[in-house]
Amino acid sequence: MKIADVARETGLHRNTITLLYKEEASRVELDTVEKLCRLFNCSVCDLFQIEESENL
Repeated sequence: MKIADVARETGLHRNTITLLYKEEASRVELDTVEKLCRLFNCSVCDLFQIEESENL
């Protein structure tokens, strides 16, 4: 699915989707997570994973 398709289906801004796709987003609104979960018929844990960081 293309970024434009996700934007059209969810009403989210293309920049928001692009940042998530490129893993460059510094924060994600709960509203955004909900829209993506509904579009892809998945749960939150299907969208995100925790990666170990050296900074922790």
